[in-house]
Amino acid sequence: MVDVGSLALVIGLVLALYAVGMSLAGAYWRRRDFIASAEHATLAVCGMTTIAVAALIHALVTHDFSLEYVAHYTSTTLPLQYVIAALWGGQAGSLLFWAFILATMSAIVLLQNRERNRELMPYVTAVLMTVASFFLGMLNFVTPPFQRLAFTPAEGQDLNPLLQNYWMTIHPPALYVGYVGCAIPFAFAMGALATGKLGDEWIRTTRRWTLLAWFFLSMGNLFGAEWAYLVLGWGGYWAWDPVENAAFLPWLTCTAFLHSVMIQEKKNMLKVWNMVLVILTFALTIFGTFLTRSGVISSVHSFTQSGLGPFFIGFLLASLAVSIGLLVWRLPQLKSENELDSVLSRESTFLLNNLILVGMAFAVFWGTIFPVISEAVRGVKITVGPPFFNKVNAPLGLFLLFLTGVGPVIAWRRASLRNLQKNFLLPVALGLVVAVALIIGGVRHYTAILSFFLCAFVLTTIVMEFYRGVRARQAMVGEGAVTALIRLTGKNRRRYGGYIIHLGIVMMFLAITGTSAFKVEKQITLKPGDSFELGRYTLRYDGIKSRETPHIAYLTADVALLDHGRQIDTLRPEKRFYKKPQQPTTEVAIRSTVISDIYLVLGSYDEPSRMVTILAYINPLVSWLWWGGIVLALGTLVTIVPSRTPARAPAYVPSRGTQPAATTE
Repeated sequence: MVDVGSLALVIGLVLALYAVGMSLAGAYWRRRDFIASAEHATLAVCGMTTIAVAALIHALVTHDFSLEYVAHYTSTTLPLQYVIAALWGGQAGSLLFWAFILATMSAIVLLQNRERNRELMPYVTAVLMTVASFFLGMLNFVTPPFQRLAFTPAEGQDLNPLLQNYWMTIHPPALYVGYVGCAIPFAFAMGALATGKLGDEWIRTTRRWTLLAWFFLSMGNLFGAEWAYLVLGWGGYWAWDPVENAAFLPWLTCTAFLHSVMIQEKKNMLKVWNMVLVILTFALTIFGTFLTRSGVISSVHSFTQSGLGPFFIGFLLASLAVSIGLLVWRLPQLKSENELDSVLSRESTFLLNNLILVGMAFAVFWGTIFPVISEAVRGVKITVGPPFFNKVNAPLGLFLLFLTGVGPVIAWRRASLRNLQKNFLLPVALGLVVAVALIIGGVRHYTAILSFFLCAFVLTTIVMEFYRGVRARQAMVGEGAVTALIRLTGKNRRRYGGYIIHLGIVMMFLAITGTSAFKVEKQITLKPGDSFELGRYTLRYDGIKSRETPHIAYLTADVALLDHGRQIDTLRPEKRFYKKPQQPTTEVAIRSTVISDIYLVLGSYDEPSRMVTILAYINPLVSWLWWGGIVLALGTLVTIVPSRTPARAPAYVPSRGTQPAATTE
């Protein structure tokens, strides 16, 4: 199986290069047989990468320690789910997994477009297989996953203990699907530039692919935040770590693109801007992969230093050169056919939304790479920590939250005074009520008050939109409220699914505000029977227990949680001591409610005295972050499912010589 997997990678690289050449040749000479041959080769690349992945999984599961990869990332005592997750736990395996996802998506795209977008498809195939060729080249010549050792060790070194967690099984795959998914709209955008078909056809074709990529980027970031919250034992979920930032950057630009394309579909504007956003999003996925695998930055999430960095930088620069060159070539044909009519309009709001998202992306990008640049230029590595990112992004995030409430409901073209009063008088009033109530209640954190005001404002606009839609359906067809709500959402999934996503974003802002402004923390050393106060709670240390398995030794503290003298729970924070490699990790204990989390960490333990050091936190509203993610996932599902309503003509009037393209809102 090892030899089969290695051979499959060689054949896959040859087929990918063949697909690139035949696609471009077929497009140039208009040879359908060449194009068909390239597409068949692309399907075969999918088959070859599938065989390679199957071969590596077989080697992992059967503990074939003659393979360097298997010996380095597994052991005979490692649980099966982590043995399989080791596929993406190391450098070579993760690149193979990436290539497999890309090849699979490429095959699906070709099957979807057997009868449509035939002018674009040769270039789409060429772009996707160029990316596949790069990754397969890395796997064949730089970091082969089937490299054999000179001797076969009796036991493996095991997976990093920090990776031996449930979230390891879903967080990296979610991010990889999000990263790779961004290559699909990029490929169609390049096809549109190459062929001159610069309308919104390529956007409509890739809308669900873009939304799928955005969804997995969103979920990947949230899964990573949950992982950090549960495993690292620091009481938080986001530290502006360079690798966290690398996953956040394409999410920002992809979010901007999803909003911006609506303006192109409705008004035939921002064509250049949309192309720039697609190129930027794809480039940031490659940049994020470079950061993770090059070793140029220090991060708990990154792989060890390797020689991959220059290859990724070279590929990134080549991709930017070609894509920007195509964009400059087509600039005269990308001129907008309409202009903004008013600052007070939905178009202007969406454009401002885009500028803020890109501004945030630039701030995060600069803060991430500045230490690297500083070390290269001056020889001094300057650390850019959370204070910088929070100071820059907090006001931008709050303004973005405000636009989340304004953008979907303000009028197109030009908003009248009546429109503004109708849509925003009640939301502003309710937001002010919330702000005044907080001040009366003694809250003096004014950034938090502003955030809660904006959350109330946006929530009210969302509720009003659903209420108006339901009332209109009830008036027209006499349906009950629940039936009207379901059918209203089903008839216009894109619009109301977007509102549900915005609701999830509001919930996340509530969580971020609560944990940032009102977090309580305490560190204390206790002997059995001692207690301490944490907010309105009392915690009592009752003792410590130990147990052992062939894989891990456990040390567990029993801490009673009391509320006004009544015990309501027993929390059990742990220290885990892994035997291969010998490394301790922290397993936090959490009691989660809608209002707050009680979060305990076992810091240290002195065996003779049986004294422990406990780190205790109250994290207000943090559970709203995870519930907001569920709501966001629900909204994405609503949006991505096709609507049964017929396509509707665009709002703009096409100029002479262009064909109107139907869109659905």
